[in-house]
Amino acid sequence: MSEEKSGQANEELDLQAILRKAEQVDNYPDVPLDEFSPPTYEEWKAACEALLKGAPFDKKMYTPTYEGITFSPMYFRADTEPILPKQSFPGMDDFLRGARPNGYIKSPWGIAQACDETMPDDNNELLKHEQDRGSTIYNIKLDKASIACVDADKADKPGDEGCSVSTIDDMHVLLDGLKLKDYPLYIYAGASAVPMLALAAGALEADGKDTRILKGFIGANPVGELVEHGKNGQSLAKLYDEAYQAAKWAIENAPELKTIMVRSDVFSRGGANDIQEVAYCLNIAADYMRAMMERGLTADEAAGQIMFGFSMGANFFMQIAKLRAVRPIWAQIVEAFGGSSEAQRMHIHARPALFFKTVYDPYVNMLRNTSEIFSGVVGGLDSFENAPFDEPIRKGDEFSRRIARNVQIMLQEEFGLLQPIDPAGGSWAVETLTKQVKEKIWAEFQLIEGKGGIVEALKEGYPQAEIASVLASRFKKLEQRRDRIVGSNMYPNMTEERLDPRPEDFAENKKLRAEAMAKYAADLDDKFKAEALAELAEKKSCPGAAIKAAKAGATIAEIRTAMTCGKCAEAAESVELIAPHRWSERYEALRIVTEEFKAKNDDNVKIFLANMGPIPQHKARADFTTGFLQVGGFEVMGNNGFPTVDEAAAAAKESGADAVVICSTDATYPEIVPALAPKLHEVLPKATVFLAGEAPADLKETYDNAGIDMYISVRANCYQILQALQKKKGMIE
Repeated sequence: MSEEKSGQANEELDLQAILRKAEQVDNYPDVPLDEFSPPTYEEWKAACEALLKGAPFDKKMYTPTYEGITFSPMYFRADTEPILPKQSFPGMDDFLRGARPNGYIKSPWGIAQACDETMPDDNNELLKHEQDRGSTIYNIKLDKASIACVDADKADKPGDEGCSVSTIDDMHVLLDGLKLKDYPLYIYAGASAVPMLALAAGALEADGKDTRILKGFIGANPVGELVEHGKNGQSLAKLYDEAYQAAKWAIENAPELKTIMVRSDVFSRGGANDIQEVAYCLNIAADYMRAMMERGLTADEAAGQIMFGFSMGANFFMQIAKLRAVRPIWAQIVEAFGGSSEAQRMHIHARPALFFKTVYDPYVNMLRNTSEIFSGVVGGLDSFENAPFDEPIRKGDEFSRRIARNVQIMLQEEFGLLQPIDPAGGSWAVETLTKQVKEKIWAEFQLIEGKGGIVEALKEGYPQAEIASVLASRFKKLEQRRDRIVGSNMYPNMTEERLDPRPEDFAENKKLRAEAMAKYAADLDDKFKAEALAELAEKKSCPGAAIKAAKAGATIAEIRTAMTCGKCAEAAESVELIAPHRWSERYEALRIVTEEFKAKNDDNVKIFLANMGPIPQHKARADFTTGFLQVGGFEVMGNNGFPTVDEAAAAAKESGADAVVICSTDATYPEIVPALAPKLHEVLPKATVFLAGEAPADLKETYDNAGIDMYISVRANCYQILQALQKKKGMIE
C-alpha cells in the first residue's frame, strides 16, 4: 500500500472510532426549545417604536430605493413561501439559483484583473505578473484610440485609459508568452470585433499557433458604443454584418471565443438604477440575437456568442437580486428565439461600478469594491474584474493592483466564498427582492420592445430621459445628504493630501508609438499590403481577409478604413449620448475650487462657531456644523463656548470670519438668537449668519428678523450652502 493510501486508511479508521464513541454517549442533557416564546410582529414593532422615540415607524423602518422597490424591515416565511425555490436546484431550470450545478466548488469565478499599461511590451509584462500573482484571466484594457480603430501615431492621446495597439506586431508583443491554452483572453473591442480579432488571430497564426486555443472574448458592442458616443462611424446594419462575420469566424476557428460583449458601463456611469441597467442590456442583447439570426446564425450560435458585463453598485442586496433575476429572464428570451437549455445559460462578467467611486478619501474605495465583489459572487457571476482603489484618479500601480487582486483571492481562499453553491437561496428577503427585481426588469424590457426595440427607444430618447431622471434624484439626495458618501459629503478628512494623478505624457507616448510603428512599417512589402487591403475592401466584413491584411502589415486604422462603407457611414444613426458621471463629482468639484483658491490666495472661507453655553449645551450642533461645512474644505474655527452674547460677538469680530454659526439648543435659542444675531451683523457686516438647527414654525419669523440668514440642519441643502459661501468669497462666479 502506498504511503498516501495508508494515510487515508488511517484517517478513515480514526473517523470511525470517533463515530463509535459518539454513538455510545447517551447522556446528552435534554434542552427544552420552549424557554423563550417567539415574539409576535406586533410586539417587535412596538419595541421598535419605543426605540424610535416618536419618529414615524413607516418612514424610518422602510427604505425606498431608486428602483422603485421598498425594503421592508422584516421578511417572513409565510409571505415568501409561494416563491421559495423548493424544486429548483442550481444550474437547472431557469438558472435563477446559478448557471452551474456545482457553483464555484470545482470552477471558481475567474479573477480578471485589467491590465492597462500604455506600451504593449509593458502590458505584456503586467499580464504575466497578474497571472503569476493569482489572476486567472488575461484581461487587456485597450486605450480609447485602439477601441476607436485610430492608429497610435494619429491619436491625440495614445494610452488614454489603456494599452495602445495598432499593428500585428503590437499584438504579437502583447500576447507573447501568454498561456492562452490555459487562461481566457478578455478584450473589449468597441463597435466592431473584426479589426482587433484580425490582429489577435493574425499574431497567433504568424507565430504558428492555432486560433482554436483562444477562449474568453474579443467582443464588440455597437449599440453600447452608439449610446456612449452618440454616433458610430458606420450604420448599425453594417456593424451587425461585421458582428455576424466575426461570430461565424469564431464558431469555425475559435469555438470557445465569444465576439459580442454587452456592457452596462454606459448606463451605470450615467447614473442608471439597477433595473434600467439590466433591462437595457437585455434589450441590446435581444437586438443582437435578432440581427445574428437574420443573417444566418442559429439561436444557439447567436446566444453562444454573447457575454454580459455588469457593474456592481452600492446597494448590496440589490446587486445580489439583479444577478439572480437576470439569468431566468435571459433564459426566457433565448428560449423564445428557439435556443436550447444550454444556450440559455448566461455568462456574466462584472466589475465595481465606477459611478460610486471617489477621488477624495479614495482608500474607502477598497471597502466599496469588496462589498461589490461579495454581492456579485453571492449573486452568481462567472468572472470579476476588481478595479484598483485609485481608478477615478489614475492608472493603478503595483500597490493598488495588488490590493484589488488579493481581495478576490482572499474571498476564494480564506473566506470560503466558493461554497455553498447558492448562498442566497431560500433567504426570505433575497427571494422576495429577486422576484420584485425580476418583475420590474421584465416590465422595462417589454416596454422597450414595445417601442420597436432599444435602437428606436434610444432615437426617441426614452432611456436617456429615464436615466437622467434617476441621476437628478441621486444628486438631489446627495445635496441634502440623504445619501451619504464617506469622505465626500460626509466625514471629510481635512488633513488629506490628494493622490498624485500621475498624468500620462501623451506627447511622449505618441512619439514612442510613432517610432515603433515606423520601424515596423520599414520592413513591410507595401505592394503586398495594398493587395491584401484591396481584397478586404472587396469582401468588407470578412475576418479571414482582415487577418490576411493584418499579417501583411495593415494597421488597425487601415483595416477599419478598408472595411468602411461610405453609404453606411452616411446612414450611421445618431442618438443623444449618455454622459459619464460619478456620484461624488459635484462635491469634489466644490472642494477642488476651495483648495485651488487657498493655494493661490493663501485664504479660505472662514467659519466662526458662536458656541453658546457649556460644552454639553453646544457640542452636538457644533460637531454637526463642523462636519457640514468642512465638506467644502472650509476653515471652521471652534471653541469651548461663551457664557454671554457679548463675549461671543467680540470673539467673532476678532476672527474676521466670512460666516458665523450660532450653536446651542432649541430651548436656549429664543433667548440667545434675538440678542446675538444683530450683534454679529454689527461686528461683521459682510458675514453670513447661520443658526445650527431648524427653526420651529412659530419662531422662524423671529429668528429671520433678528438676522439669521440661513439654517444648518439635517434638512438643509449642503451643496447649495457651500456653493453660496464660495460665491460670496469670490471663489466662483
